[in-house]
Amino acid sequence: MSKYNDLWIYIDLIFKQMDKEKIELSFSQIKDVAGIELDHSFLNCKKELLDYGYKVEKVKLKDKKIVFSKVN
Repeated sequence: MSKYNDLWIYIDLIFKQMDKEKIELSFSQIKDVAGIELDHSFLNCKKELLDYGYKVEKVKLKDKKIVFSKVN
C-alpha cells in the first residue's frame, strides 16, 4: 500500500462527486488528506493514480498546487 493511498481514494471520490475533467489541489490540501507532506517520492508514486483512472496533469511549484485529470 502506498503512503499516498488516502490521497488517491480522495481524488477518486472528488472526481465522482464533482463530475469534472480536472481538479486542482494545493499542497496543504494534499497534506490534510494524505496526512503527510509531499516529497520527492510523490513523483514516483503518482503513477499509482493511473489504477484509479486519473493522472497528475501538472505540478505548479510556484503556486504549490497540483492539477489532476481523468485519463480518457
